[in-house]
Amino acid sequence: MNGCVLIVGTGCGGVETAFAMRANGWQGPIVLIGEEKEIPYHRPPLSKAYLAGDVSPESLYLKSPALFEKQGIVLRLGVKALSINREDRLLALSSGESIKYDYVVLATGGQPRQISFDDGLPYPTNILQLRDKLSSERIANQISNKSRLAIIGGGYIGLEVAATARKFGCEVTLIEAANRVLERVTAPVVSEFYQNRHSSEGVNLLLGTTVRRFIRDGSGQIVRSIECDNGMSVDVDAIVVGIGLIPSIELAAESGLDCGNGILVNEELRTSDPRIFAIGDCVNFPSSVYGGRRVRIESVPNALEHARKVSAVICSKVPRPDAAPWFWSDQYNLSLKMVGLSTGYDSVVVRGEISASNFSVLYLLEGRVIAVDTVNRASDFIAAKKMVGSSRVYSVAELQDESFSLKELAESTGS
Repeated sequence: MNGCVLIVGTGCGGVETAFAMRANGWQGPIVLIGEEKEIPYHRPPLSKAYLAGDVSPESLYLKSPALFEKQGIVLRLGVKALSINREDRLLALSSGESIKYDYVVLATGGQPRQISFDDGLPYPTNILQLRDKLSSERIANQISNKSRLAIIGGGYIGLEVAATARKFGCEVTLIEAANRVLERVTAPVVSEFYQNRHSSEGVNLLLGTTVRRFIRDGSGQIVRSIECDNGMSVDVDAIVVGIGLIPSIELAAESGLDCGNGILVNEELRTSDPRIFAIGDCVNFPSSVYGGRRVRIESVPNALEHARKVSAVICSKVPRPDAAPWFWSDQYNLSLKMVGLSTGYDSVVVRGEISASNFSVLYLLEGRVIAVDTVNRASDFIAAKKMVGSSRVYSVAELQDESFSLKELAESTGS
């Protein structure tokens, strides 16, 4: 365990891989390579606490600079990985140097999907996207100025930014092409709950609505109004776009690695080159929790699980069994925690009181729990982690019976 490991990407997955390698006894060089010049930092707070000004920049650090040095992990910040010469095992950097490797771990994440313009004018300066700390600070500046804010996209990012903006008194309009928010990831009952809460907080929701055109000011550099397909016009000071993530596969694809909705890997997270692994948001992998079905999951916990698995595989250790993926979102005083992937469910069970903002939604497929959404129910979230991926079959009546806690149901063996 003395070879050189190069990790491309300094997000949570890349950093966790480096430290897990050391914990597993790797003694050779470990180099973390990232395009940002910042010390690696947590990204989830960028749309939550950091956006609201509740935490300092230093509190975002994944690890202190001193800890990287103590563990002998080299940070190469502000440089880009340009290409991989797989035959000679060399990774070329934008600095002009090439580094010999024994293994490469691609933790390249993804980039926010952009709105395209074909009018020949410069990209508007007041259209913002949450991609890094600097962009979060730019959005925060607009929020602190109580700007008229339009948010395009009703997913996690859009809703979290909307909640923070309303907290600061901004006039907020959220435009979503689908007929409900969170459509791809939740049942209608959860979407309706969040729509009602955002509406009650003063967010103007335009659902089933798309942008027909952006109307610029005289300079051509700033959008002053959005014209929607339903004929409505929304005057704005700034626009935040949150319409999904595109996996960053360029380096992998240009190096001849197999790709398709992400970088294709096997159950060990090896790419089509056995010396190159890939983890996190950029990866299309077979999930043992879902019977080997290929998935691509955008989730910090998933990236951390991948990092630990890859470090174990490279260090010839036995990795832990795969865990069900989970996600979270903080909006207003609501803590949404979700376990599993609800795609393909055939029935839904609601436990708790929706009107009291304290409930859980269980998604079933042929009696098995494939996903659970919890709102302000921490104990149900913990139980859900045991239920999702289990072969246990439940009846709807059994799950509806609230004389038993979800913890008790998760621990029961059935009849």
